[in-house]
Amino acid sequence: MKITLRQGALLAAVLALLVAVPWLGSGYMTGVFTVCLIYAIWAMSWDFFSGLTGRENFGYPLFIGIGAYASAYLDANYGVSPWIGILAAIGTAALLGVAIGFPTLRLKGPYFALATLAAAAIAQRMLLILWDITGGEEGIQGLTPLVYDSVHYYYFVLATAVVSGVVLVGLSRSRWGVLLRAIRGDEASCQAAGINITFYKIAALVISAVFAGLGGALYASYQMQVSPQIVSVLMLVAVVTMVYVGGLGSVYGAAGGAILLSLLGEMLRSAGEYRLLVYALLLIGVIFFLRGGLVAPLWRRLGPTPREVAP
Repeated sequence: MKITLRQGALLAAVLALLVAVPWLGSGYMTGVFTVCLIYAIWAMSWDFFSGLTGRENFGYPLFIGIGAYASAYLDANYGVSPWIGILAAIGTAALLGVAIGFPTLRLKGPYFALATLAAAAIAQRMLLILWDITGGEEGIQGLTPLVYDSVHYYYFVLATAVVSGVVLVGLSRSRWGVLLRAIRGDEASCQAAGINITFYKIAALVISAVFAGLGGALYASYQMQVSPQIVSVLMLVAVVTMVYVGGLGSVYGAAGGAILLSLLGEMLRSAGEYRLLVYALLLIGVIFFLRGGLVAPLWRRLGPTPREVAP
C-alpha cells in the first residue's frame, strides 16, 4: 500500500512522541508531554464541533469538568475503579451535551456562545456552593491513578489521543462532516431540504462533549485531584487559543497547536500570569496575519488525503 506524504508525516510525528520520553529521560518532562496530549484531545474535540458547525462553544470547560468530577467523585467516595470512572465521565458528559445542546443550539447568532459561557460560569459557582459534594475550592483530592507508572501512563494517553484523532478525523470526512459543513454554510437551505439540522448539531456537540469528558477524567486521574479551576475561563482561553493557533477546522492542526502552546506555556512558566499576555498576543497575531493558523496550512501543503473534504 502506497503511503502518502501526509500519512508519512503523521507516522513520523507519532513515532517522535513514542521515543520522546525515553530520549528525555526525565519524569518531569514525561508529565509535561502527558498534559500536552490531554490538551490535544481537548483541542481536537472543540475544533470538531466549532470548526465544522461554526458555532463557538464557550462552555466547553463545563464538559471537561463534568467528566473530571464524575470520575473523581466515584473514586473518592465509593472507591470505584478509575477505569469505570472514565466510562462514567463519558456518559455524564454526553448527557450534559444533550441537556445543553437541545435548548441552546436553537439560538441564532452569538447567543449560543453567550449561553454556553454563562452555563460554564454558573457551573463553576455551583462547584463552590455544593462544597460538601465537590470539596469547594480545594476540590477532590487523593484520587487513584489509572496507571501508577508515569511512563506507562504517558503511553496510554498517547494511544488515547491517537485513537481520538483518528475517530474525529474519520467523522469529519464522513457524510456526517459534509452535512455539518453544509449546515454551517447555509442553515436555511439545509432545513428547506429536509435535513434535521438541530439533530446533527446536537449530535456533534455530544461527540465533542464525550472527548472533553474523557480528557477530563484522564487529567483528574493523572493529577490525582480535581478543582473548580478546570471549569474556569482560563481553561477555555487555553483550549480556544490552541485551536486557532493550530488552525480552525483542522483536527490535526488543533492537535499540533495544543502541543506547541503547551510546550510554550511550560517554557514561560517562570513568567507567571504574563503567560496569558503572550497567549493573547500570539492569538491576535494569528488572527490578523495567519488566518489559517500555524499548523494547518503546513499540513495542507503536504498534499490531499483520500476522501478529504476541505473545510
